[in-house]
Amino acid sequence: MTSTVALVSGASRGIGAAIARGLARRGHHVIVNYHRNADAGKRVVADIEAAGGTAQAEQADVCDEEQVAALVDRVRAEHGRVDVLVCNANTVQPPFEPLASLPWDKFAGKVVGELAGSYHLTQRVLPIMREQRAGRIVYISSTLADMVGMIAAHSTAKAALNTYSRHVAADAGQYGVTVNTIALGAVNTDATAAVFDDDRRASFAQRSVHGRVLEPEDIGAAVALLTDGGFGSVTGQVIRLDAGFDVLNQQLAAS
Repeated sequence: MTSTVALVSGASRGIGAAIARGLARRGHHVIVNYHRNADAGKRVVADIEAAGGTAQAEQADVCDEEQVAALVDRVRAEHGRVDVLVCNANTVQPPFEPLASLPWDKFAGKVVGELAGSYHLTQRVLPIMREQRAGRIVYISSTLADMVGMIAAHSTAKAALNTYSRHVAADAGQYGVTVNTIALGAVNTDATAAVFDDDRRASFAQRSVHGRVLEPEDIGAAVALLTDGGFGSVTGQVIRLDAGFDVLNQQLAAS
């Protein structure tokens, strides 16, 4: 059996792929979950193996309770444990339109889909971690949870995820399981390429301590750190990862 196992949802590209690679570098055997793109999942596994790590690609729609159950059962049967769970999958594309004209089904669909993608995985993995009396759960959220505009469904969904994660942390703490959320600022991925044109990228860079938009590898490094033993006392936190955008933006607004 593998020494430690990390399950990452939505790990076939972008942020999820970077998280998977980062965890593999820390010595975890990584379960690269994907929904539809098997070839992309296999490429991430190949990248990890080429770098000396171990991984396997596993298909499941994390919004489907039965598929999640089958996925986790397969992992447990093969490896006997799950030490790290990272809920990263972007389950529903957010509707960006004015709240006054936003249909209920689109609003509810985003909120429910966001929570389902984390809820089903948590419900299946947490009992394993309780038995082990150890584990790390990390949810990937967004700083947009604290913003308003034409993002009502997205913001509400992320805010709900942040609150849910704290409830999980309270429930899991007595079993040695830490639960934290990383709220991301602007990240340069293929999914955001259409949004971040040169002007917008420059605007974000001016409000970043790095002088640039975050890259997926930045998130991968942060998640990997949260799995370390040194972070065993950190739980129930929503950690902003925005390259200082929030504080620098406030400073610029006040000057």
